[in-house]
Amino acid sequence: MSKVVLSGMDLDELTKFTDSIGESKYRAKQIHNWIYLKSVSSVDEMTDISKKTRETINEIAQVTDVKIKNKQVSTDGTIKYLIEFPDGNCVETVLMRFDNRANLTACVSSQVGCACNCKFCATAKLGFIRNLTPVEIIEQVLTIQRDTGLKVTNIVFMGQGEPLLNLDNVLKAIDLFNKEFVIGIRRLTVSTCGIIPQIKKLADIDFQPTLAVSLHAPYHELREELMPVEKKYQIDDLMKTLKEYVGETGRRITIEYTLIKGFNDSIDCAKALAKLLIDLKANINLIIYNPNDVDTFEKPEKTAIQKFKYILEQSGKKVTIRLERGSDIDAACGQLSNKYKMKE
Repeated sequence: MSKVVLSGMDLDELTKFTDSIGESKYRAKQIHNWIYLKSVSSVDEMTDISKKTRETINEIAQVTDVKIKNKQVSTDGTIKYLIEFPDGNCVETVLMRFDNRANLTACVSSQVGCACNCKFCATAKLGFIRNLTPVEIIEQVLTIQRDTGLKVTNIVFMGQGEPLLNLDNVLKAIDLFNKEFVIGIRRLTVSTCGIIPQIKKLADIDFQPTLAVSLHAPYHELREELMPVEKKYQIDDLMKTLKEYVGETGRRITIEYTLIKGFNDSIDCAKALAKLLIDLKANINLIIYNPNDVDTFEKPEKTAIQKFKYILEQSGKKVTIRLERGSDIDAACGQLSNKYKMKE
């Protein structure tokens, strides 16, 4: 008989568990703190619980049933994990650390593989396999915390998969991150390639994480070359939806734009993007393309990056260039999973 997995349970669920073994609500609080605040990987590490009670719990339950299949550490401190679930499927999650900042950001996956097939994304080559459960999503952060002994402060849904195509489970995971991990809603970011109906659903809930939209091109024809989602949810309709989202929620959006040499990094593209976003309440995050083995795109020149940024800033928008992290490891989403899939 398989054991009960304690990770992912909230305090009420843990209380039901402790009731079932004749233990108190106080014991449930102890277990809760060990899992979420101290990030233990086994019941035996819960040292303020008696040995007898730990033995009872161990007979029927375990903290986690996932394992680290591979781990890569960059010279810049970035750590990439390939996490394996009991069914044999794997996803990637990344811990990003930045110099002189207290924040520790976890980039988590929401699906095994992805159906969106963006041309520059290594995950696209895996295809879509299945959605992750809320527990499988939060296990990625717990795995980081168990392995490093560090407390994650920010979470971005920018790993494998399209979060809005697994929206119910993503929202449940966000609720767990917010309540059990005590991570503020403003420190949680969900990135989408632009699934319009789901963006509208997100606008209707009582709380919103930060919404990031992967645009990567300023007009329909170019975006369609890069992102098949453009065939179904076109950029003009997407922009209309984003303006409605801002109007309903009052929240500022982050626009993500991956700069690819000779494809979307021209001055004309910068001007077109500035015009497209002129009346949208948004910040712009420029991402430098990270070369991988599954396509032939190239990293842009530094001068092209700076010119692109300058033109956008002249339109009054706040523009940041995402710091490159983990360039010496398989940091691009899907690279590590692809490497292991090819070995199998």
